[in-house]
Amino acid sequence: MRSWLAFMKKEFTEQLRSGKLLILVSVFLLFGIMNPAVAKLTPLLLEVMEEALAQSGMFVTEASVSAMDSWVQFFKNMPMGLIVFVLLESRIFTKEYSSGTLVLSLTKGLERFKVVAAKALVLAVLWTVCYWLCFGITCGANEYFWDNSAAQNLFFSVVCWWLFGVMLVALMVLFSTLFNSNIGVLLGSGGAVLAFYLIGLIPKCGKYLPVYLTGGNSLIYGLAEPGDFVPALLITLAISAVCFALSFPVFNKKKL
Repeated sequence: MRSWLAFMKKEFTEQLRSGKLLILVSVFLLFGIMNPAVAKLTPLLLEVMEEALAQSGMFVTEASVSAMDSWVQFFKNMPMGLIVFVLLESRIFTKEYSSGTLVLSLTKGLERFKVVAAKALVLAVLWTVCYWLCFGITCGANEYFWDNSAAQNLFFSVVCWWLFGVMLVALMVLFSTLFNSNIGVLLGSGGAVLAFYLIGLIPKCGKYLPVYLTGGNSLIYGLAEPGDFVPALLITLAISAVCFALSFPVFNKKKL
């Protein structure tokens, strides 16, 4: 247990020293501020552009915004935040393959399953903290300026998006044990998500796929019910569990 805790400490220290933690927190903090800011400033921008638009034959009516506009921005910005997260963290395993530092840790008695467990937990914690930080800032600002009660099924919709991110973390961990380069991790993880999107184009298949969980706008507008998301949610949890479970035997057989 001590060796695992020491390795965990080393991982978090590395995140801090490399600047990745600061970048991730800054990005998600910025998104959290931008979501309500964009909604709040939209009427002002339209007012400023009103004269120029009128000269082009376009007339702007009075625009009213609410917390719904901010939550729409939240769900629009999350894919970008997740992409930044994946790009920054795709080397959490592979950089140690190239440097040989994992071999040193393993020769000192650290079991291989502890390496996978530690790195997976670090990724999950980072994603969770950054995601809910962004949500907390957006939620607080929306409540201050407007009223969050207008958004239906709000907490369920954001939990669904968080679980989608957890699944992507699980994919990153699995492909990190399979490939020695971060390009392989990026292609594997991105390819899996792309495959989900493509399969979702088939009628009646979309609601069973993990990408269905990213449809938060339909939930907050009441166009869909939480029950509609249960199949995708259960399948996402199953995929995450399988990916995490497979990572341990794959890493045990991996040559370092």
